Amino acid sequence: MLMRRTLLTCCALVFAAASHAAPSVGQAAPDFALKDASGKTVKLSDFRGKYVVLEWTNPGCPYVRKHYDSGNMPATQADAVGKGAVWLSINSTAKDAYDYMAPAKLVAWKNERKSRPSAVLMDEDGVAGKAYGARTTPHMYIVDPRGQLVYAGGIDSIASSNPADIGKAVNYVKQGLAEAMAGKPISAATTRAYGCSVKYKNDA
Repeated sequence: MLMRRTLLTCCALVFAAASHAAPSVGQAAPDFALKDASGKTVKLSDFRGKYVVLEWTNPGCPYVRKHYDSGNMPATQADAVGKGAVWLSINSTAKDAYDYMAPAKLVAWKNERKSRPSAVLMDEDGVAGKAYGARTTPHMYIVDPRGQLVYAGGIDSIASSNPADIGKAVNYVKQGLAEAMAGKPISAATTRAYGCSVKYKNDA
């Protein structure tokens, strides 16, 4: 009971309640320029001509840990990158949040779980996260080679922190990317994101 109460208190499960304006699927994906963990500036527009997966992340969240500790998120990353897509893992957690993780530690945490995103980007001011209306960790997006948003929502179809549910769920990111790359409409282009609320700077 205590664990459940702590989970609900420190990592409120949030769905797609609109707290920040967000682009709709079919619209241009907002460009951004963020520093990666080594301090290099990375722009979304650098990858025009390729599919790009955006993943909002925070290792302090049980839902993020579910998908990393189980190997599901690293496997989904490997599948996407293996198909020629770019994977950008974005941390919009404010520096003063209790579960903020500095860049080097964040990369080390991911590497320990054999995670290989194309880049780990820091968005401590929340500019990119709010531009996309990212509300949860994880919150997933797919941008097509023209720079249009073609998927927005959850990583999969079962909103729980239980790793046992992964095998029963539809992985919306794998499915959507495969459909888009095959020239097909994405069958579930907008889904409900689930996870912990993004701890934005200056949020009440």
